[in-house]
Amino acid sequence: MDSYNSSIIVTGAAGFIGSALVKKLLETDNIVVGIDNVNSYYDVNLKKNRLKDIENSNKKRNKNHWFFYEKSINNIKNLEDIFQKHNPKIVVNLAAQAGVRYSIENPKDYIQTNLVGFGNILEVCRKFNIEHLIYASSSSVYGGNKKIPFSETDSVDHPVSLYAATKKSNEVMAHAYSHLYGIPSTGLRFFTVYGPWGRPDMAPMIFTRAIIKNQPIKVFNYGKMQRDFTFIDDVVESVFRCIFKKPFPDKNFDYLYPKPSMSFAPHKIFNIGNSQSVELLTFIKILENSLGLKAKIDLQPMQDGDVVCTFADTELLENWINYAPTTSIEQGLLKFTEWFKNYYKI
Repeated sequence: MDSYNSSIIVTGAAGFIGSALVKKLLETDNIVVGIDNVNSYYDVNLKKNRLKDIENSNKKRNKNHWFFYEKSINNIKNLEDIFQKHNPKIVVNLAAQAGVRYSIENPKDYIQTNLVGFGNILEVCRKFNIEHLIYASSSSVYGGNKKIPFSETDSVDHPVSLYAATKKSNEVMAHAYSHLYGIPSTGLRFFTVYGPWGRPDMAPMIFTRAIIKNQPIKVFNYGKMQRDFTFIDDVVESVFRCIFKKPFPDKNFDYLYPKPSMSFAPHKIFNIGNSQSVELLTFIKILENSLGLKAKIDLQPMQDGDVVCTFADTELLENWINYAPTTSIEQGLLKFTEWFKNYYKI
């Protein structure tokens, strides 16, 4: 199944993952209602251009399947009005205050959007009898875990940033609503998503801009960092498949020895990653090859709230949706740098 006869609401629709998902949903003939407050956490023009890209893509199909509201999930009245008008049955919540480092300096933004705003999403899902809620979590919930790869069966009770704590909170809030009100919910832990239209506050964009300008790159923990870089197309395909497969209560749930990845409620959590952990210095070398330029590297100590390594075990998701990422880091960075040079006219 790749289309639905009712509206699908996507919050964070002007964001990196949100805008790419909206395009995929429109391409498969779905009716999509986008919500985003288009805040200034990073370049507003990039967000507006993503929305223009969606609009241009939608016009080519000569169908009025795209509706957008520049509203915040922090205002529940806004959400209620939109839900009342469009009567959605599926909600994909990607709206959040992102960024680990920003959370150290601006905790209130995370509490307001990631906790209060997400609470509003859960409330309208309950009130309007939503049939499936898909929501963004993060690989950051694994905190300082040393066991790799990270599995959904691992403990995530020791976050090392407020951002991670809010994402962990989203998971337990959604689980409670799934249990109490029977709302099927799927939480997705994203691992370092990159690609065209990516976020300017993340390493691929920061590093590329610095290399092109012949400026030094700050590489933390003296380069001893690893990330599970996941290409945007693979992420979108995974989310898309999850949308059309509702979770159900696990009949084999063991109440005496419960596993974090299982539940008596219609609630599931999955890692979305590339199942490969790439050293940051290796990543930079591949980026240099894609750009045909050399980087200036400035080795720095570890930053507060950061983790040394992320590495996703994606077996549960692959078994659930019959899909695994296909884009290598070399292919992904080449596509990203081509987009970057075209978008910024370099």
